[in-house]
Amino acid sequence: MKIKIIALGKIKEKFLKDGTDEFLKRLTPYAAVEILELSPIEIKDENLIEKVLDEEGEKILSHIKPQSYVITLEIQGRQLSSEEFAEKIEDLTNEGLSELVFVIGSSCGLSKNVSARANFKLSMSKMTFLHQFARLLLVEQIYRAFKIIKGETYHK
Repeated sequence: MKIKIIALGKIKEKFLKDGTDEFLKRLTPYAAVEILELSPIEIKDENLIEKVLDEEGEKILSHIKPQSYVITLEIQGRQLSSEEFAEKIEDLTNEGLSELVFVIGSSCGLSKNVSARANFKLSMSKMTFLHQFARLLLVEQIYRAFKIIKGETYHK
């Protein structure tokens, strides 16, 4: 299965980039994982947030195939344990899914259109994280999921 992570913005902090790169490397035996970084649109007027989210949403949706399974990271999404997340990925793999797409929005969130396109809405926590940190957490949890699926010892 191919996994694509669509994220708005680049990782600026070296320690987060190093951590993300480490887990991407560890994921190599399990899945092809690609991170697509899109440029967020600067919001100069708080009254334009919805318009900006819609523009960002169009960019995001242009990189999603109609047959892709989409998981958006959203505050109001469903929280899963690591085991439940692994089960979700395993079920999708067993269904013959060819591409799984995770979407991490900008600091203002996601457009309604992107949220509506989601097959599943995931919340990583009730806490709020930097978007770059959320990316590191996501790739670590994807790695952990594959270790759980394979019955390997990483998950303790």
